[in-house]
Amino acid sequence: MEKGDGRRGDGGRLSSGGEEKSGRLSSSIFAADGVDPPVRTLALVSDLVSLTSLARAGGCAAKYSAARLETLLAGLAPVHADDLLVGLDPADDAAVYRLDDERAIVFTVDFFPPVVDDPRDYGAIAATNALNDVFAMGGTPLLALSVTTFPEELPVDVLGQVLAGADEVVRAAGAILAGGHTIRDAEPKYGLAVVGTVHPDGVWRKSTARPGDLLFLTKPLGTGLILQAQRDGGAPAGSLAEAVRSMKTLNDAAAAVLRPFAPNAVTDVTGFGLLGHAHELASRSGVRVVLDGAALPALPAALELAEAGVRTGGDRRNREFAGADVESSVGEATEARSSSRRRSPTATSSRGASARSNPAPASC
Repeated sequence: MEKGDGRRGDGGRLSSGGEEKSGRLSSSIFAADGVDPPVRTLALVSDLVSLTSLARAGGCAAKYSAARLETLLAGLAPVHADDLLVGLDPADDAAVYRLDDERAIVFTVDFFPPVVDDPRDYGAIAATNALNDVFAMGGTPLLALSVTTFPEELPVDVLGQVLAGADEVVRAAGAILAGGHTIRDAEPKYGLAVVGTVHPDGVWRKSTARPGDLLFLTKPLGTGLILQAQRDGGAPAGSLAEAVRSMKTLNDAAAAVLRPFAPNAVTDVTGFGLLGHAHELASRSGVRVVLDGAALPALPAALELAEAGVRTGGDRRNREFAGADVESSVGEATEARSSSRRRSPTATSSRGASARSNPAPASC
């Protein structure tokens, strides 16, 4: 087995060579110099597998940009079927298909590269992300299948831990992880395809907000900033664990609280950030969303990082995508650092926005 020279060059190398420590196998994958096609080489670098070092972009930051995605989907022919309650016209967090007057199925798929190095946490976070799409539609998850790409050179136990973390969360959601599909790839990716159920009259959409609605967040903001700081080596002590706890939290309890109130509109805030998802809600509902930055819940460490100038990779494009549909005072929030956000960073819900009339919905 050959070792690399430790440089990060232009030939697709992702990390450095190293040595074996404590008799435990750890790895980084890169292409050997001068070989076409590239030869997969295993470098022993430490006593832990650094999954994030194998990812070009972590988590939802790897998603296709919202603006490009809208352009792509606009080129697809619309599908019209009486029982397709939610499809691409307009697109939402999941598809919904009516089976009969009492039952509809919710179907979604979500996967991404590692956001953390701990494989069990990575699997749990990816599973939570996919399952929460079903909860965002007002549904209940039933069945999940794994969608996996993984380097064959990594110890099989690493992928086993990813699957174990996902299975734990799927069980907590009351669903079953029943199988999946796995292919070899230099960049790890993991997620789920999830099927759930919902009553046809109880489907929540992001396209049905009304002027005068108040918007609530069920989780604190800022996990993306903390993950970015962690990748850059500057995350405050304890902040990553705080972010991981938030990312592993299912929205089942929040959905149960919302259900008796029949909310007008619901969406899942993930890779496009609050501004990007607020734009989707606004443009598809024909309203303008007004955000009060000082009222938004945030992880305390994220506030510190924002003040220090840390920005996520998607920050600029999410702001540009939001356009005129979203009016915010988010910049003022980092100066205010309101005590309510400090006292209760993980409150179940926090009001921080409203929807206003917009007779001519903006488009991007």
